Amino acid sequence: MKIFVSLMLWLLLGSVSAKESTDCQQTFPQDIYAALREMTASLVQLKADMRFLQTQEQAAQQKTEVDKLKQQLQVQQVAFSAALLTSGDTTIGPFPTATTLIYKHVTTNIGNAYNPNTGMFTAPVRGVYHFEWSVAAKGDNSHGSGAWLVKNTQNVFMAYEYEAYGFMSSSKAVALLLEVGDVVFVRLVAEGSNVAYDDKSHHTTFSGHLLFPM
Repeated sequence: MKIFVSLMLWLLLGSVSAKESTDCQQTFPQDIYAALREMTASLVQLKADMRFLQTQEQAAQQKTEVDKLKQQLQVQQVAFSAALLTSGDTTIGPFPTATTLIYKHVTTNIGNAYNPNTGMFTAPVRGVYHFEWSVAAKGDNSHGSGAWLVKNTQNVFMAYEYEAYGFMSSSKAVALLLEVGDVVFVRLVAEGSNVAYDDKSHHTTFSGHLLFPM
């Protein structure tokens, strides 16, 4: 009896398994083809998304590089030139202490590194700069005309002239390595009763420009 029951169960399971196998053979190709089509469509969309993202990333990188180049170009464009007076004529000094000359008549100020309110040039970028300055006066047998170029608190070079009579002027030039934020200005010498004269011809001047960044 047990053998008969076992045999019937085995035949029943075998028949179910055979039916499932037949059904699986009938549905499997359709399922796999549908899955492959979905995968192919997904891969195509993924490639399209990746190309779009790569294009966006390249555009962003190019914009960043262009912005950097523009910024570097703007920083490297530094030049100024100024004279003491905007109009009229006057003699400045002498003073009991060294006094910063403030050049009001600004003809060029590319980069706005020179401040006509303080007379000071502030380095916007680390680099080597070239400066020129001149001082002039009318000789009266009692005053000279001298001015220091100053870097921060350091007297660098002096332009000086003394004439008993007539008109006198002196000029100097220097190249300086400056760090960002260093200031350069011209200071009238106190010792020796120095003066500076200027008029519409602009004899007393201060100029500078960036030679190259470092």
